[in-house]
Amino acid sequence: MGRAFEFRKARKMKRWSAMSKAFTRIGKDIVIAVKEGGPDPDSNSKLRAVIQNAKSVNMPKDNIERAIKRASDKSAGDYKEVLFEGYGPSGIAILVETATDNNTRTVANIRSYFNKHNGNLGTSGSVVFMFDHTCNFKINKENIDIENLEFDLIDYGVEEVFEEDENILIYGPFDSFGEIQRELESKKIEIISSGFDRIPNNLKEVGNEDRDENEKLLEKIENDDDVQNVFHNMKD
Repeated sequence: MGRAFEFRKARKMKRWSAMSKAFTRIGKDIVIAVKEGGPDPDSNSKLRAVIQNAKSVNMPKDNIERAIKRASDKSAGDYKEVLFEGYGPSGIAILVETATDNNTRTVANIRSYFNKHNGNLGTSGSVVFMFDHTCNFKINKENIDIENLEFDLIDYGVEEVFEEDENILIYGPFDSFGEIQRELESKKIEIISSGFDRIPNNLKEVGNEDRDENEKLLEKIENDDDVQNVFHNMKD
């Protein structure tokens, strides 16, 4: 198996998928998608993907429709996607994806977390090169020949296809998201959820003391309301 498989296996064990946090994150994703491409999922592929993700975590239909309606209001607030880069104890690289309506607040909060836990907030470009930006799709594996599917999708940028529980996970480069999405939809394959990951090129070993401090730092960052995703290269 490749790096995406190992990354996914480790990430499944984290507590970052708490339902309340997932709803907050998807709500912001809906706003961003609607502001970019409009409220009609048939013509807005990004919104279509976010709605799939909302359903995958059992977000009520009424919540989804209300979020789309609010986002369609021109007077509604907007969110800006901002990427933060930094280092934790022992020099582990950390990437923080945020969606914020107040960048000053978000910068201050993220910096305070790094400072409190013996880390350093870096400058743009300081660690992002240590990660591959990837896209992923989850589909039901029923009636799917995984080898044939992988062969069919290679021309669309797919790099890894593997089973996860009752599903199939498909990974490719970030820029291939649209092509893979369109090809799956053209094949009438239902997409359960989709998204983006930043997979570290190399993992870093740390001692127990620094591991505990890094875990505290990561948890603090993840619990911030402006944070969408957190990625790091600490070896589990």
